[in-house]
Amino acid sequence: MKIPQFAFVALTALLMATTLPSAASETRDPSEFFFQDSFNDLSEEAELAQDEGKIGVLVVFETDDCPWCDRMKETVLNQAQVQDYFRQHFRLIGLNTDGDALVTGFDGQEVSEIDFALLHNRVRATPAFLFFDTEGELLVRFTGTTRDPEEFLWLGEYVVKAHFEHERFSSYKRRRRAASS
Repeated sequence: MKIPQFAFVALTALLMATTLPSAASETRDPSEFFFQDSFNDLSEEAELAQDEGKIGVLVVFETDDCPWCDRMKETVLNQAQVQDYFRQHFRLIGLNTDGDALVTGFDGQEVSEIDFALLHNRVRATPAFLFFDTEGELLVRFTGTTRDPEEFLWLGEYVVKAHFEHERFSSYKRRRRAASS
C-alpha cells in the first residue's frame, strides 16, 4: 500500500513534535540531582565550593506545605539542564524554614533551620534562593518562583557572571527576554 506524500509528511511532523520536546527537556528527581547531600555545615560547604572552583553556595529555603516550592521542584529544579548548570557553579543545599535540624552557619554558629532562616537571613516567604560566595557573603537573594527553567538559568547566569554588581535581576531578565525574542 502506497502512502500519499502529504500523509507521510504529516505523520513525520507529528512524530517529531511528540518525541523531540521530551528529549529536549529531560527531567530528573531534584532531591537526587539538584540538591546535594549535606550535614548542614555551611562553612564546610563554602570550603568545598572553593576547593571545587565554584562560585559559592546556593541555599534554597522551602517549607513542606509550600505550593510554590512544589511548583519549582516539578517544573524547574527537575530539569536536567538546570541541575547540571547549577551543580557546575554552586554547592546546592536545601533547608526547611520550619525545620528544627541544626545548621552551622558560615560564621560557625550552630542554630536551628528556623532560626537560620528567619533570624540570620530574614527569610519570611518561600521558596527563597540565597546565593553566597565562598566567604559566606550574600551575593543575591531571590524570593518566589521563576516563570520557567530558562528564567531560572538566567538567574544562575546573573550570579555566575556577576551582573548583580551593576543591575537588578528584573532589568537583566528583561534584557535577556528581549534578546531571545
